[in-house]
Amino acid sequence: MKKILLGMAAVVCSISMQAQIKNVKSEVTTRITTIKDSDGEKQMVKSKETNETQAIQLKDANSSSLNKDEISSPIDVTSTTKITANGVTRMIDVDRSAYYDLDGKKYKISTDNVGYTVTFPDGQNSGVLRKTSNNNYIYKTDDQTSYGYFDKSGNLILENYDSDTDTVTVTTFTVSK
Repeated sequence: MKKILLGMAAVVCSISMQAQIKNVKSEVTTRITTIKDSDGEKQMVKSKETNETQAIQLKDANSSSLNKDEISSPIDVTSTTKITANGVTRMIDVDRSAYYDLDGKKYKISTDNVGYTVTFPDGQNSGVLRKTSNNNYIYKTDDQTSYGYFDKSGNLILENYDSDTDTVTVTTFTVSK
């Protein structure tokens, strides 16, 4: 029994002495926005967490030298955004809130409780973007409904079907840099 306990203690001690095999960096940014209107005061909390993970790789790992040089390896970056507004919390993988250009006008896309709100340059609401189950969006205005998605460059692509001409028109909102 004594040998078993000593053996288990040796295993536990040796596990705690293992070398670190990756570098991890985590950063959390929180922004609180307070909105005052006729209904009262509302707060929106936007929290963005960014994690960077890098595996440690050694040059000549099998050599007998004591101090070894490290080889740079790729860094895996993951980012999640959590928005809390009106007591409702939702997670966003990529926040697409930005200004977008279309036909020389600048539109604003901002997050709301369920998805995104698209605002005209004069401040009036143009429509809403709602996420579907396959990471695409439905864009709904007063008079039309379109299918949309974001391309690799971050541009919003909207496809609208016209039943009169039996065609699909493509509209591209280019992200402002």
